[in-house]
Amino acid sequence: MNSRAEKFAGVDGAKGAWVVAVFDGTGMTWTGCSSVAEVLKHTRDCTRVGVDMPLSLPEDGYRISELQAKKFLGPARSSIFHTPVLGVLDAESYPDACAISRQLTGKAISKQTWHILPSVKAWRHADVDRDRYVEVHPECSFRAMSPTTVFSSKKTGRGVGQRLAALARWSEPLDLADLPAGPAVDDFLDAAAAAWSARRFHLGEHLTFGTADGSDRIVA
Repeated sequence: MNSRAEKFAGVDGAKGAWVVAVFDGTGMTWTGCSSVAEVLKHTRDCTRVGVDMPLSLPEDGYRISELQAKKFLGPARSSIFHTPVLGVLDAESYPDACAISRQLTGKAISKQTWHILPSVKAWRHADVDRDRYVEVHPECSFRAMSPTTVFSSKKTGRGVGQRLAALARWSEPLDLADLPAGPAVDDFLDAAAAAWSARRFHLGEHLTFGTADGSDRIVA
């Protein structure tokens, strides 16, 4: 297997749109996509694709993958929020969503979760190969990439620098000068980390949180 001849992609949400990072074996390029359909078209020739979005939803309670990922992150566990239960997708308003969630889990969903539900629905309705498109959490990816680094917030200059340094260990230096307009820098870095995990998954070097069969899985 010659992994350098293959391409791997990472996908991160960016205010209703998507950032796609594609790693060709040496360097990284980024593209902005307006829909999941456009993401799928852009990544159709990629061997594996890491997606920073829930690709499975529980019927009740919490996903094992998220609980294990939170434990892995330790003090940074708050960067993972729990995926809503499946029934919440049918809610027509935030109060309705909270009521459904309370009935099934004992807790309401956050406003942040409510706002990403359209993206969760879009991926749920997309016809994707669940062995080729895998769920990732970028903070787990960065932690696996550089285990001894105590990462600062990705919204800070220090945090951006730390993540760039970690990514530079496996890719050519990342040139951020020509990034597409719109998304924040951390969206591009998260997409790159997702591509890193997609490649690791393909090579069998990844960490798995949850189940190996993909029914409830996050990889790093």
